[in-house]
Amino acid sequence: MKNIFITGGGGYVGSALTDYLINEGYNVTVYDLFLYGKDVFSSKKNINLIHGDIRDSELLKSSIKGHDAVIHLACISNDPSFELNAKLGKSINLDAFEPLVKASQAANVQRLIYASSSSVYGIKKEKNVSEEMSLKPLTDYSKFKAECEKILLNYKSDNFETVVIRPATVCGFSKRQRLDVIVNILTNLAYHKREITVFGGEQLRPNIHINDMLRSYLFLLKAKSNLVNGEIFNAGWENRSVNDIANNVKDNVGDDVKIIKTKTDDNRSYHISSEKIKNVLNFKTQFTIGDAVVDLVEAFKKKILLDTFSNDLYFNIKRMQKINLK
Repeated sequence: MKNIFITGGGGYVGSALTDYLINEGYNVTVYDLFLYGKDVFSSKKNINLIHGDIRDSELLKSSIKGHDAVIHLACISNDPSFELNAKLGKSINLDAFEPLVKASQAANVQRLIYASSSSVYGIKKEKNVSEEMSLKPLTDYSKFKAECEKILLNYKSDNFETVVIRPATVCGFSKRQRLDVIVNILTNLAYHKREITVFGGEQLRPNIHINDMLRSYLFLLKAKSNLVNGEIFNAGWENRSVNDIANNVKDNVGDDVKIIKTKTDDNRSYHISSEKIKNVLNFKTQFTIGDAVVDLVEAFKKKILLDTFSNDLYFNIKRMQKINLK
């Protein structure tokens, strides 16, 4: 597989994944609305940028031809962004999905990798939440992720390989930065305000460094068919409590950072096991939450990221509100 088609390739993970795969020798087509601009891409070679809406089925059909694999990242990501416009979220996250799958199959794409979410499990009491466990999604965002998984796996065949990955929350630096996910939020506050507020603290939050997320997609592209076709893989680092994450941020930003703890009614706790992807594909994470914090601090120091509380480019909801996406 040499020619890769990435929907949502202009996003936080997608833009970094595009550069990463090009550096690994792949030809990449990015299909995106480019709500955050096109200047995030380092490479000028082996890249094709298509300004397109995932709901435009005709453009999608014509664009997807000639590709060996599809990595589907495009979505209204995370619950708050989704709830901002539930109708929009459904049209992009669910309604557009099966037409994409059909278009990929019709274009003789060999493998489709779908970025689901570890949020599909809901809240589990079990210590190790593995891929075989029942799904109890709590929000429309996660419910639609679970529905898309079912749709995709129904299309599995020897000629059309289907793979689902359920990532933990991604953290760390990207040229299309997000500062609205937990590790990145806390690092931004710690560096610029020298103060972090922790609501509750005992809740578990699985995270994965963005560099490991990129590596996981490469592993899924390179894996033999019999190991991934029709399979689902969790992808995360350690399940750390919010208290642990806050302390990790403080350790890497500075001893002067204050951590203020307050009570919360939201005690949702999420955790996943990533043993399957380790055992089946020999994928092991190489980066930590601390690495993500250090990378972000470096970007702040170098003034690569500016106006980090007001710039809508770093916050999905603010950006969607500004451009009034419909």
